[in-house]
Amino acid sequence: MTGSRLALLLAALVAGLGAAAWLWLRTRRALRERLRRMAITGSRRLRYRLDRYKLVERDRIREALLRDPAILEAIVVHARDHATPESVVVYRVNEYIDEIVPFFNVLSYYKLGYNLSRLLLNLLYKTSIEYHDRTALDRIPRRDVVIYLMNHRSNADYVVVAYVLARVVSISYAVGEWARTWPLEYVFKSFGSYFIRRRFREPLYHTVLERYVQLITRNGVTQGIFPEGGLTRDGALGPPKIGLLDYIVRVLEDPAFDRDIWLVPVGVNYDRVLEDRALIQERLVGARPLGRWRQFTGTVGYLGGNVGRLLTGRLQRYGRVAVNFGTPISVRGWLAAQPRGALSQSRSERLAYIQRLADYAMERVGAVIPVTPVPLAAAALLSFGTSVVPRDRLLERMDEIRDRLSAFNAKLVRGELPVSEVWDRAWRMFTLRRLVIRQGDQFVIFPAERPLLEYYANSIRHLLPEEMTMAYSPAREADSTLPRLATREEMEMKQVVSRES
Repeated sequence: MTGSRLALLLAALVAGLGAAAWLWLRTRRALRERLRRMAITGSRRLRYRLDRYKLVERDRIREALLRDPAILEAIVVHARDHATPESVVVYRVNEYIDEIVPFFNVLSYYKLGYNLSRLLLNLLYKTSIEYHDRTALDRIPRRDVVIYLMNHRSNADYVVVAYVLARVVSISYAVGEWARTWPLEYVFKSFGSYFIRRRFREPLYHTVLERYVQLITRNGVTQGIFPEGGLTRDGALGPPKIGLLDYIVRVLEDPAFDRDIWLVPVGVNYDRVLEDRALIQERLVGARPLGRWRQFTGTVGYLGGNVGRLLTGRLQRYGRVAVNFGTPISVRGWLAAQPRGALSQSRSERLAYIQRLADYAMERVGAVIPVTPVPLAAAALLSFGTSVVPRDRLLERMDEIRDRLSAFNAKLVRGELPVSEVWDRAWRMFTLRRLVIRQGDQFVIFPAERPLLEYYANSIRHLLPEEMTMAYSPAREADSTLPRLATREEMEMKQVVSRES
């Protein structure tokens, strides 16, 4: 009798737990669906553009990729070349899909992401948004595919551009390995970003990545790409890498794809890049790169200091972050000016055309990089080739550089202000960071801080005529003992020597 009661009690307990679990799963599913619909309704009310394909479940995307003929062929080739069972290779492909494919969450993007980015950006910066050719952007047909190509100065670029575009479109980024750590991986995937391994050469992986990128491109997903492939270490605009652009452009070979692809150049610049000192450490002549522990402790100290200043009311803004959108490039229009069948030629010939397109697009990106006060003032300070600069001559040089920039149609942030007021805005940042001090009517550059000034001056170097850039380059100063950033030629030579040794 006791055993029967115990069995009944256990059965009731199991049934109760099962019912509770069923109720919890159903409630969670219903709540998730309700929140999702609320976010979609809100985005429609605020006229956000939401790419429908982002709402497709990951399992459906997985099925589409696993049925893709190119991936199926890559599985067979990989299994044959590595003497591996196809079932094992399929398992690896599934791992790649899990790693690459995001799980876009409307609520995360438009409620959490947008509001958090607005809070942080307004706390740290004043934001400027400019359009070089707003009319051309408005003329892009809504059914066409838009790809934003951006220069890469800071990890904050992801937040800045997404925030600026949030009321226009949700943007999916190609994100590198650095973000594949908890909780960043979950955050970026819920925002619709897909992950890429930049130095992983396995053909199977690249086939999966290529077909995924082409799948979302065919389905009209708006993407954001940093063609440089990584953060600039010296502040200058880097050469473009063409892998992702090649994947995207080749969608035009599909006869069923009857739309156009538009490349929108985006220039981003800052009065202060949050991680600037860590970035230039890799380019300082004679300096050792920071170890992971020093990077970690430096980051924790930096964040802790800012939290302390925020709580005590002493936190100051880091000047201005500026975003400028250039005239969009029609890829079909660009291809029409190339030899017929440029995309269907051999790989080496095709990549040569893609490189031309990338170089052209990167040139357009460079042309729309905004000139904020700190880069302008840094370029003027360094142009004298000395550590002591009279104030009057400094303002004259800033005015001269502004005139040259205006002649080249560069975007001057707050260009309507007198040059003295522009200098005052930069001077506040220089004082805050202890880069320059004032002695009477002269300014004195701290020798140890010259590389940081060079980093900011380099962000606008490409906008100036060669004779002016030659004049203010610290790398060409007579005093070789001054701290400086290594030139790209020196870095390339160093890498060659390292590989040979």
